[in-house]
Amino acid sequence: MTTGHPQFPADWRIEDARLIADTPAGNVYDVTLAGGADAIVKQLKPKALEDSLRGADFLTWRDGVGCVRLLAQTGDMLLMEHAGKTTLRDHLMSHGDEAATRIAAEVLREYHRPSDTPPPASLQPLERYFSSLFGKAERDRKAGITGPYAEAAEFAETLLANQSDIKPLHGDLHHENIVHGPRGWLIIDPAGLIGDAALDVANMFSNPLDRFDLTRSEERIAAMADIFAETLGRDVRTILRYGFAYGCLSAAWHDEDNNAEERDNELAVAAAIRTVLKQA
Repeated sequence: MTTGHPQFPADWRIEDARLIADTPAGNVYDVTLAGGADAIVKQLKPKALEDSLRGADFLTWRDGVGCVRLLAQTGDMLLMEHAGKTTLRDHLMSHGDEAATRIAAEVLREYHRPSDTPPPASLQPLERYFSSLFGKAERDRKAGITGPYAEAAEFAETLLANQSDIKPLHGDLHHENIVHGPRGWLIIDPAGLIGDAALDVANMFSNPLDRFDLTRSEERIAAMADIFAETLGRDVRTILRYGFAYGCLSAAWHDEDNNAEERDNELAVAAAIRTVLKQA
């Protein structure tokens, strides 16, 4: 086996490993199993361990339906099916944004399919998920600051009080978490939430992160909202409200991390969504 890697469990029979990503959630290795099959190992980092283990619980529950299969788990390591090497971002670059959005909608429909198995108890409810937005809005109110956080918090409170189609959610759906391989398009790296299905498309509006020509385009936002509203059978305004609330939530996370650039990028997307919402 290649040296310089963590000690993988012997019964996983990993013959070779290559580090392919070092993310805030963990180190990701492309591995070869005995017999020549490809797989992925993710060694989780302590800061993201709880969130990542919720995602692992989601994968176990979903058992390959629309998503990558979790093959084995021990301590802070996950052994997963290799979903493929073509991301939805790659497909967007070669086939266009609308085609990519429609694929995301079909993938969403697949992994949202009903299951006879009860969902994991570990999945995070949306009330907790939005806590950073509520905290930021409250601090702004006390400081006499007006801005998008307070409005987004009001939207979120109303949305969460009136949730429908409640089910397990990926919670971090974007173009690099949708991958094509031998089993077709699959999701990877779920956050493991539970709540209104409309929340699960909210992060798509902010992605790809470096494509400001798309993420801040009101025409694109409106078209994407129409596709997702049709897919989920929901009112387009609900889709846009979740998109706006999520954009401000993401900005609040970046604010907590003192990342002003990414905070402002998310607020720019949220502002564009808010404009589309006013016209919807």
